[in-house]
Amino acid sequence: MTSRPIRTCRSRATMCLLEKCVLLACVRGSHVRGAHRELCSPAAADPKSTLKKRRSPPPVFASLSLSHRILEMFLTRTEYYRGVNTFSPEGRLFQVEYAIEAIKLGSTAIGLRTNEGVVLAVEKRVTSPLLEPSSVEKIMEIDEHIGCAMSGLIADARTLVEYALIHQNHRFSYGEPMTVESTTQALCDLALRFGEGDEESMSQPFGVSLLIAGHDENGPSLYYTDPSGTFWQCSAKAIGSGSEGADSSLQEQYNKDLTLQEAETIALSISKQVMEEKVTPNNLDIARVAPTYHLYTPTEVEAVIARL
Repeated sequence: MTSRPIRTCRSRATMCLLEKCVLLACVRGSHVRGAHRELCSPAAADPKSTLKKRRSPPPVFASLSLSHRILEMFLTRTEYYRGVNTFSPEGRLFQVEYAIEAIKLGSTAIGLRTNEGVVLAVEKRVTSPLLEPSSVEKIMEIDEHIGCAMSGLIADARTLVEYALIHQNHRFSYGEPMTVESTTQALCDLALRFGEGDEESMSQPFGVSLLIAGHDENGPSLYYTDPSGTFWQCSAKAIGSGSEGADSSLQEQYNKDLTLQEAETIALSISKQVMEEKVTPNNLDIARVAPTYHLYTPTEVEAVIARL
């Protein structure tokens, strides 16, 4: 709560300091230019003309007005980069765009929907041999019929998943599971609440993108979310650092008549193409929702790798 007044005071102090510098430069420049014009003017020999010129006000205020407008425009423009809920004159939210760019640095995640269920495959980046691979979670269970894969900031993803778990009390209240679309909508509603000023709201957009896979009364479904709070239903989708190449491969290899086993093979083969390391059970997670959520064990992942 105290950061905004401090930032405002600093901005005002900076503007006052810059205004003084501009004023001093304009005054000095106007006097120099005025003296030069008076000395070089053909009418300089005429005392009345010289006196008349000296009585005319220097062109400081016009220069000050222009400099002030330029200064104000510069300082105001920087606010668009810092503000999380302020649109720029071009209609852009820069903080949301920065969050989307952060996702492009994350691990690659792939999802495919079939008539039998949905398959998720995510790269796990084990940065140290001292790190336990099982502690790196890139696929999480939301409910027994919903799971999600993530790319971006894992801490933000955990916040969203915990929020989704709280909203699963729908089952206890109404005696039926929450639909996949309703769960996705609840997560996107939370993603839209950044910068509102409430204590429960976030100060910045979530730097994570999710692939939400589920199976409900409408059959298997796959949803994709981004930091802007927008979601789409997809047949196949890739997110993360290798998403461009993976999306191109999905467009070539995917069809709606795929079996669950074929979807596993395609997801693993595309992951192998975009990953910088050799595919092993330690650096790749696979899960399916058909119709319940199941995270593959290292032995099951090894069996899928053997089919390549």
